[in-house]
Amino acid sequence: MLLGLVVNPIAGMGGRFALKGSDDPELLAAARERGASPVAPQRAVEALRLLAPARERLELLAYPGEMGEAEARAAGLEPAVVGSIHAVTTPADTRAAARAMAERGVDLLLFAGGDGTAVDVLESIGDRVPVLGVPAGVKMHSAVFAVNPKSAGELALRFVDGAVRGFREAEVMDVDEALLRAGSVSARLHGYLTVPVEPRLVQGAKTRTLAGELAAQEGIANHLVDHVLGDRTWFVGPGTTTRAVLHALGLEKTLLGVDVIRDGRMVVADADEQMLLAAGAAGEAGIVVTPVGGQGFLFGRGNQQLSAPVLERVGRDRIVVIATEVKIAALGGAPLRVDTGDPALDESLSGYVRVIVAHNREIVYRIAP
Repeated sequence: MLLGLVVNPIAGMGGRFALKGSDDPELLAAARERGASPVAPQRAVEALRLLAPARERLELLAYPGEMGEAEARAAGLEPAVVGSIHAVTTPADTRAAARAMAERGVDLLLFAGGDGTAVDVLESIGDRVPVLGVPAGVKMHSAVFAVNPKSAGELALRFVDGAVRGFREAEVMDVDEALLRAGSVSARLHGYLTVPVEPRLVQGAKTRTLAGELAAQEGIANHLVDHVLGDRTWFVGPGTTTRAVLHALGLEKTLLGVDVIRDGRMVVADADEQMLLAAGAAGEAGIVVTPVGGQGFLFGRGNQQLSAPVLERVGRDRIVVIATEVKIAALGGAPLRVDTGDPALDESLSGYVRVIVAHNREIVYRIAP
């Protein structure tokens, strides 16, 4: 079995700094100056470690250095290295790497990155070979990603063992980061990639909020204002449901950002990880979060500012989950998900949680890592 590996080493670096992505070179440089570190390499290693026991049954092709070779060796694999890269990698390197893998006839292409990386892969190879994304970006709205790195490794191992049930077309979605930072969401369907079929291990595409849910969101918002918020400090995550909460307070919600409120007032708009840690140190803070529609992720998709250190400081008992009943029903019984990058924390967040679904109405729903 011949597997290809491509890692976008800069994917996800902007998440904790509220950059909404990693496409802009200037913003990425600013994030590095503030101490941003690579995310994708370690997540790729986490996935590849599950393939190490099958090293005798597969051949792995990797792009040089930090674009795959280094991660494969760190996971205990010995890849055949193809291609060459620039000193500072660019989307052109990703596209060249994907083409090189397809030309060599890989049976499955593993890539670590986010939605931008998925678009590069799509534009390079289309549906010529099956792919599987290791989630390492900020947004990851596309349906080509495993639910976490461990799931990616497990599914790749099943592929090597011939245990995959089949393949399907999966949406490749991306949001224009420049427009997003300017306050406008412009999501676009770029096309489809072929991925292995395994609903338990592969996420779905992010779905849009239905217009009919607005009244339900307002009911949830009124419940929080009446019974939950009080005068505590709250970190309010992204989403249209959380936006309704701030609108009920007469506040403007940061688009796809995390806002800090206290006693009905805005304290910090579009906070990054360090701002949240500082706000949490000033006293007991809570988190209000809503799952990503169609995917069910509470943490790890588009809200990496709510990082493992922030979640540990706040504590599980002070996390408030809100979602309309339509959004919960759309999960089809699949659990809510967490993917913080800290497996131990993900495990501690798992179990059952109360979800506020309407004014004076809660349900109990399962969270799985």
